[in-house]
Amino acid sequence: MLDHVSIQCGDLVKSAAFYDAVLAPLGGRRIMEFGPVIGYGVDRPTFWIGRQSTGDGFRESHIAFAATDRQLVDAFFAAAIGAGAEVLHEPRVWPEYHPDYYGAFVRDPDGNNVEAVCHRSR
Repeated sequence: MLDHVSIQCGDLVKSAAFYDAVLAPLGGRRIMEFGPVIGYGVDRPTFWIGRQSTGDGFRESHIAFAATDRQLVDAFFAAAIGAGAEVLHEPRVWPEYHPDYYGAFVRDPDGNNVEAVCHRSR
């Protein structure tokens, strides 16, 4: 349903380093850079970051990246911790969402709630 998502960052260099680290275990990478924006994806850019240029103040966003298995959720989490992310929720099953929902939640450098999730059973 979604074609792409874009967020604005207070410190683009710091955010780019964070997303370089946490998206790599999920198969994501920098695909395109032009001007003040960076596009990440697997085969085309679907997630974009850029410098904050509109609006005042902070409004938290929640971004969930798909993982094909639970080990990749764990790898995302380890990369996020290695990049200095604040832990919101360590990797675990979230049965309140559905029996096979396995996710980990961290804060990115701008304070957004970033998740990796796998919907498959072990």
